[in-house]
Amino acid sequence: MHRKLAIIIGLIIILFGAIFQFQGMGEIGPESSFMYHNRDWIDYGMAMIIVGAIISTVGAFFLRR
Repeated sequence: MHRKLAIIIGLIIILFGAIFQFQGMGEIGPESSFMYHNRDWIDYGMAMIIVGAIISTVGAFFLRR
């Protein structure tokens, strides 16, 4: 149970990180958004992708019983 939950949470964090990163680059989202073309959100999104990948990896490989 904990293994699947960690993988799912990690994938959700990766998805949100990708959305934040693309909004920061100005690829998606409304132009009126505070995240649109904002360099900080590219960095935040990349950090979220890395954290999500770590959580998913821990769930996939290290939480085996």
